[in-house]
Amino acid sequence: MSESIAFTKGAGRAVVYKELYPQIESLLAGETDMIANLANVAAVLKEALDFFWVGFYLAKEGQLVLGPFQGKLACTRIPFGKGVCGHVYTTRETVIVPDVDAFPGHIACASESRSEIVVPMFGTDGEIFGVLDVDSDELDDFSEVDREGLEEIVRLIAAVA
Repeated sequence: MSESIAFTKGAGRAVVYKELYPQIESLLAGETDMIANLANVAAVLKEALDFFWVGFYLAKEGQLVLGPFQGKLACTRIPFGKGVCGHVYTTRETVIVPDVDAFPGHIACASESRSEIVVPMFGTDGEIFGVLDVDSDELDDFSEVDREGLEEIVRLIAAVA
């Protein structure tokens, strides 16, 4: 296991995602503990892409429960269907929110969060088991590049889930 990641500082996100993909794949290889893997992926994404907040919510007890994350304190539990994370869990589709204040029912865990992308995570059995939540302190900070890059990373996680 590597204890550091390499990426081109100042490069566009498309380049950084491509650089991170094989490193995350290597990081996850051989590690079967989901919490350890999610913790490392959150750290890699936070460090390389300098997001405001990166974390995972896992389906437990009929709701989403906070898992490994990097950033400020977060909401601990989110009901299915509530907020962006709960919406993504129930629709099973990635959502990009350019302005969180304009999203109906948005749950403000951190007032500094301005935009967000949430990606559903599926196990090898096709069942959804949680979401990857990434927040920015800038409006309209996420694009299709982020959708593609983060969905690819989530597929890597699913392969070891």
